[in-house]
Amino acid sequence: MVRIAAGWLLGLMLAVAGAVVAVNLVNNTVASPQQPVREYLDALQDGDGGRALGLLRATVPPSNAAMLDGTGLQTAASRLTNVEIGDPQDRPGDQVVVPMEYTIDGSRLSTEFLLEKTGTEWIFFNTWAFVPSRLPTLDITVVNGNQANVNGVPVNMPNGRNSFAVFYPGEYEAALNGQYFSAPATRATVTARDVPVAPLNLLTQATGRLKEDVADKVKEFLDGCAAEAGKEQKLQPDCPFYYASNNRVQDGSIKWTVTEYPNVSIEPFDGRWVVAPLDGKAKVEALQQNSFTGIWYPLEAEVDFSFTTRLDVSGDAVKVTPMLSF
Repeated sequence: MVRIAAGWLLGLMLAVAGAVVAVNLVNNTVASPQQPVREYLDALQDGDGGRALGLLRATVPPSNAAMLDGTGLQTAASRLTNVEIGDPQDRPGDQVVVPMEYTIDGSRLSTEFLLEKTGTEWIFFNTWAFVPSRLPTLDITVVNGNQANVNGVPVNMPNGRNSFAVFYPGEYEAALNGQYFSAPATRATVTARDVPVAPLNLLTQATGRLKEDVADKVKEFLDGCAAEAGKEQKLQPDCPFYYASNNRVQDGSIKWTVTEYPNVSIEPFDGRWVVAPLDGKAKVEALQQNSFTGIWYPLEAEVDFSFTTRLDVSGDAVKVTPMLSF
C-alpha cells in the first residue's frame, strides 16, 4: 500500500509540475504581452485597419483617414523587415513595455509598446492589452496642387495641404505623378505615437509634357500671327514682333516668318503656375523703296521679340493666352 501511495504521490507531483510548466509556457507565448503585439503587426500587414485600431485601443485624431486601411496601411507595414519582438520589461501598475526592432530602408529602428494586464482567463492565464492611446498624424503639403499620392493611394489636398492619421510603425511615401505636374517621392517613417514626424513637402514641378503642350500652343499662335501679318501686309501687325521703317514698302511683298521659337519655362508663383517671358526671333522680308533715291531693294531683317502669357490648366485642358501690349 505504501508503494502504491508513493506512486500516486509521485504521479500527482509530476502532473502538478507539468501543469505549472504548461501554464508558464502559455503565459510566455499565446498569453504573453508579446501576443497582442504580434496580432497588431499581423493586422497592419493585412491592411486591416479596423482590427489594428481595436487591438491598439487608440483614438483617431481629426484628420484624413486614407492611411488607416487597405493599400495605404498595408504598404506602410510592408516596408518593415527583419522584425524581432523582444522580452517584456516590467513597469509599475501591472504594465509592461514590449520592444520591437525592425529594419526600414536599411536602417535598424525600434518601437516600444506599452501594455497592461487586464485580468486572467481560466484562473491561470494572463490577459494583456495595449494601454489606450491616440494615433499620430502625418502632415503633407504640395506646391500649387490639390491632389497627391500617399503609399499609392490618391488623396485630396485642399489648399495644398492635409493631415493624415497613421498607424505605427510604418513608412509613408508621398508623391505626385500627374500628366502635367509631378513631384519627386519623399518618405517619412513613423516609429511611435509620441515622436514628432517631420511633414512631407512635395515640391511640384511642371512636367515635360506640359512644357511641350505649351510650346506647341505658343508655336501655333506665332505661326498664325505671322501668317495673318502677311495676309494683312503689315510691318507692325498685332503680334509680339514688328518692324519700323521710313521707306515705302511694296504692297504684297511683305512676308513674316518665325526663325527662333521661345523656350518655355513654367514655374510656381504666388499660388499659381506662370510661364516665364517668352523670347524669340522673327524675320520680315519685303521689297522697299528708298525714300530719297527711289530705288527699290529687298528688305530682310531679323527682329527680337518678347511677350508674356497667362496659363490655365484644368484637368487635361491647357489654355495659353498671349498678353500683348501695343
